[in-house]
Amino acid sequence: MDLHRGNLYLVGLPGAGKSTLGRQLARRLDKAFVDADRELERTLGVTIPTIFEIEGEASFRDREEATLAELVPRTGVVLATGGGVVIRAANRERLKANGTVIYLHAPPSTVFHRVHMSRNRPLLNTPDKLARLEELYRNRDALYREVADLVLESDRGEIARFAALLAAEASGSPPA
Repeated sequence: MDLHRGNLYLVGLPGAGKSTLGRQLARRLDKAFVDADRELERTLGVTIPTIFEIEGEASFRDREEATLAELVPRTGVVLATGGGVVIRAANRERLKANGTVIYLHAPPSTVFHRVHMSRNRPLLNTPDKLARLEELYRNRDALYREVADLVLESDRGEIARFAALLAAEASGSPPA
């Protein structure tokens, strides 16, 4: 699989493993890892939940779009995007134009088990996190699939096989 500009952009639900698996992919492929949410927090000097609380979701999405616009021109990166980045068409277009987009697919029940104790995910600060994840999945799955060049199940084995395939292609040797 040829990587457009050598970049991998990871999309998926909050808790799908974009940051965790993105770090592993970057290490295996000798690329820089960038977490768009952490970059936004670093730039603003506050956490995402604080942005949501003070400014609301619409303002957060504006800031998220501006951050993405700064990050996608980089080359040789694995970029973990925020879970809602696909909501805006401009973001989907940027991702498609500047890199290979991978949708880390995970059903809501799987994501729930990963994030049910998290307090750092403002859209999941609700009494029924599973119902909220199911709603996000219904609203976003088609958008993730629309932007994706490849859909991978969000598990370590699948990601490891994919990374080995990419590394082998880059070196010209068969995958291990």
